[in-house]
Amino acid sequence: MATNPALQPSEYSEGSIRVLKGLEPVKQRPGMYTRTDNPLHIIQEVLDNAADEALAGHGKKIKVTLHVDGSVSVEDDGRGIPFGLHPEEKAPVIELVFTRLHAGGKFDKGKGGAYSFSGGLHGVGVSVTNALALRLEASSHREGQVARLVFAGGDVVEPLVTRPNGEGDRRQGTTVRVWPDPKYFESAALPMGELTHLLRSKAVLMPGVSVSLSNEKTRETQTWQYKGGLRDYLMQTLSADPVIPLFEGEGYADGQNDSFAEGEGAAWAVAFTEEGQPVRESYVNLIPTSAGGTHDSGLRDGLFNAVKSFIELHSLLPKGVKLLPEDVFARASYVLSAKVLDPQFQGQIKERLNSRDAVRLVSSFVRPALELWLNQHVDYGKKLAELAIKAAQTRQKAGQKVEKRKGSGVAVLPGKLTDCESRDISHNEVFLVEGDSAGGSAKMGRDKECQAILPLRGKVLNTWEVERDRLFANNEIHDIAVAIGVDPHGPNDSPDLSGLRYGKVCILSDADVDGSHIQVLLLTLFFRHFPKLIEAGNVYVARPPLFRVDAPARGKKPASKVYALDEGELTAILDKLRKDGVREGAWTISRFKGLGEMSAEQLWDTTLNPDTRRLLPVQLGSFDFAQTEGLITKLMGKGEAAARRELMELHGDAVEVDV
Repeated sequence: MATNPALQPSEYSEGSIRVLKGLEPVKQRPGMYTRTDNPLHIIQEVLDNAADEALAGHGKKIKVTLHVDGSVSVEDDGRGIPFGLHPEEKAPVIELVFTRLHAGGKFDKGKGGAYSFSGGLHGVGVSVTNALALRLEASSHREGQVARLVFAGGDVVEPLVTRPNGEGDRRQGTTVRVWPDPKYFESAALPMGELTHLLRSKAVLMPGVSVSLSNEKTRETQTWQYKGGLRDYLMQTLSADPVIPLFEGEGYADGQNDSFAEGEGAAWAVAFTEEGQPVRESYVNLIPTSAGGTHDSGLRDGLFNAVKSFIELHSLLPKGVKLLPEDVFARASYVLSAKVLDPQFQGQIKERLNSRDAVRLVSSFVRPALELWLNQHVDYGKKLAELAIKAAQTRQKAGQKVEKRKGSGVAVLPGKLTDCESRDISHNEVFLVEGDSAGGSAKMGRDKECQAILPLRGKVLNTWEVERDRLFANNEIHDIAVAIGVDPHGPNDSPDLSGLRYGKVCILSDADVDGSHIQVLLLTLFFRHFPKLIEAGNVYVARPPLFRVDAPARGKKPASKVYALDEGELTAILDKLRKDGVREGAWTISRFKGLGEMSAEQLWDTTLNPDTRRLLPVQLGSFDFAQTEGLITKLMGKGEAAARRELMELHGDAVEVDV
């Protein structure tokens, strides 16, 4: 009896397992090891090695050169990478450093190790640089000799050659020249702003070390060398003057410390401003941590507890005000440089520090130093307390915003509103959802951090001719007004929009005729009674799909689900399937009766996910308010049946009706 080959299981045996060797994992999945938008991070790996030499006290100069041919070289005057044979691997150490993942000099953190403090953690740094480079040349000057070898695509193409230094040449250090391979990056160009910021910050964090950038194309050279360290850097970077003199300090564990290794600690400079964008930069062993981490949390914790302790000591906190760390931190700018013996980073590109002990480490040095400073400068302490208390009062006021219901005193947020966790208005959005069942799917499918759901029962009241004083008699409209945090108003009013709780107010109704009717009723409400929200660009209409097409596998393309907004899109999707060679009728078409039929996952994919949804901003376009008002009166006014009929007779042929 013949078996159908299509029904046989795919072959899966011992031979199916592939072992990636050497630098293959990096080439196969570069995004796991580095940034792939541009090559800056693979150059930074080389730069970090040079900086680690300076951090260990073995170098005073780092020179970066941008060559005309697109390559970048990094030169330091450190100890030079060893180039003798490795005792176990029987290969030159300099070759191992560039060709083996998890080979490096920064794992041995004990006494006598090559590096006590370094940014290197996984030992994959420059080997990743080498793997993703068309060519890499490495030279090491050490103990009166110079060694050179060349790689292409991670493999040795010119083996190690050593020779004595020239007479009188006492150079020490390492020079690495890299030609990044453009096929691994979205753009081959280095972001110059980020590169100069990175080099300048290295100079700031290593007072006395000279860092330079030369560009062969423009023949320009920039050099950074700071003696004032973090303080000077922060003052130069701030866009507004501090209201309190800069608070700076440093603290490192000594050999007697039971909790931390000798030398672990931090240096910091903190400024408080009343205006301008806060400057916040943090580093661990000279590695910039752009996403912050546990050392930032330690600074926040130390500042908060010191200020809170000062406020309690001087009885400055008004009754009913609760102070949170964000209140103290709201107007803080800082530069923080932590030294951690064995740093644990999130991800290979080290944007965020995850070491748990770093919170306690930084906080244990910051808190006592600030407490002492505040009690020596009581007037400035009171000014800082005033800033924090003001921030707390503003936060509490925003959280307690209420709307009055006519005849029933104070209103609280509606019980059926499923709010989001974030308080960042620019990020937050509320979906006004047709029907309780759809509201349930939306609650399960949403992003809880920034998406709120307010389900609406039945048809919303036509508010075109409803007086503002009578609006709150309708439960749904009362709940909408309270949830968004803005009072009803007219086109010429100046309403208080400071209570607005969401940057996007999104109307989400079924894709059918009834859904369109609800959409029109809600748009009427916003146009008539919340026009400033439309003007400010806060009102949106979500477009859920009407159809789902289940397409079979075709060629190399797997089976897929495709969503269509309407008949027109459905026709286009089917045409594309035919062009792809799919047999007529091999697909399945489902029509959604409503949002309630969608699963939480489908609702997220089609309507809630910012990356895949269709969200239309509501705008007046070229119409002015009066012109639009006249048109809507014809459509929504109770006594306008004759005008409506005339409008339908004039324009009826232009509309496709889904009955």
